[in-house]
Amino acid sequence: MNPIRNPFAPGAGTPPPELAGRDELRESLRISLERTRLGRPAKSAMLVGLRGVGKTVLLDRIRMDAEAAGIHTVRIEAPEGRSLPALLAPQLRQALLRLSKLDVARDLAVRGLKALTGFAKKLKVTYHDIEVGFDYEAEPGLADNGDLEHDLQALFEQVGLAAKAAGTALALFVDELQYVQEDQLAVLITAMHRVEQRQLPLILVGAGLPQLRGQMGNARSYAERLFDFPEIGPLPREAARLAICRPIENEGALINGDAVDRILELTECYAYFLQEWGSHTWLTAKGSPIELQDVLDASTQAIAALDESFFRVRFDRCTPKEKRYLRAMAELGPGPHRSGDIATCYGVKVSSLAPTRSELIRKGMVWSPNHGDTAFTVPMFDAFMKRIMPGSDWRDS
Repeated sequence: MNPIRNPFAPGAGTPPPELAGRDELRESLRISLERTRLGRPAKSAMLVGLRGVGKTVLLDRIRMDAEAAGIHTVRIEAPEGRSLPALLAPQLRQALLRLSKLDVARDLAVRGLKALTGFAKKLKVTYHDIEVGFDYEAEPGLADNGDLEHDLQALFEQVGLAAKAAGTALALFVDELQYVQEDQLAVLITAMHRVEQRQLPLILVGAGLPQLRGQMGNARSYAERLFDFPEIGPLPREAARLAICRPIENEGALINGDAVDRILELTECYAYFLQEWGSHTWLTAKGSPIELQDVLDASTQAIAALDESFFRVRFDRCTPKEKRYLRAMAELGPGPHRSGDIATCYGVKVSSLAPTRSELIRKGMVWSPNHGDTAFTVPMFDAFMKRIMPGSDWRDS
């Protein structure tokens, strides 16, 4: 098959050729965004799921839908080690500058930019990583107390008032929210609560690993009343079939049913893995229709590609002790697993592994679906760990 015409797109956040199986959620969030624009009650949303299920792709598509409908948006990714004010300040500045170009919103947007100046200057003393341009002098007493909780509420109110004057809404799209520290996450929730109380057109659409739901509940007990938490998992089987077949058919080729069935089995219908197997199968096939043997021949290359990119980049972030912990989990299977069982497999006491487990949770490698349980955040990571650390030597290293 012509590699130039390969329709599949394995990559970090790369849009797939066919975004299948997500229409219902997209419509639900479209309604929430439009209700926000009208000043009607609407819940913000947190998309939660494992790595590779397509959260980032979905987040970006919903943002594109919102922009096409005339809703103002900002896009933020929350990396480890950055403060919440450092993430928000530059993006809110861009949003306010856009709103200031509209005559009906100019005065309120300028006041929002003044609030941002006071916000950033005072909080930079506490959070040294804030870097943002200042377009106006601060207005004394406006978002400049130096207290993140009160100042963020005041800043969000000004942003919301400017968006309301413009007859639009501002949607904050934030990826990897699980990396925001819990005390700062609590402040974000409180600020969104204040915006909702004032019925201002500001909404938050976030995405993160499954532990985000618990983190937000711990940060503020009312978080589950303020946000929806749609779970993003593997695609339904028919949607996964469509994600493979339609891109191939759009290129004027065909794939046999048994070949598709094998791809769905090997990938467990996870969005990223479908793209990886689809891409390598296309490159392996001699012609149309693509056959079962093409899928079987492509699987070695697909697994190797996943090992070197998707899996390995996460494995390399771990210390030797963390890698052994993950290998012990893998020995027990896909999971989730009880902490005691992991310790027994590891050959140590449960208490001695608690710091390692906590650090792996912080790094986003594992999560706790229930008290005392531990599960991988990356699908099929157990099989990778057995490939990268084969045998039993890991027990003694």
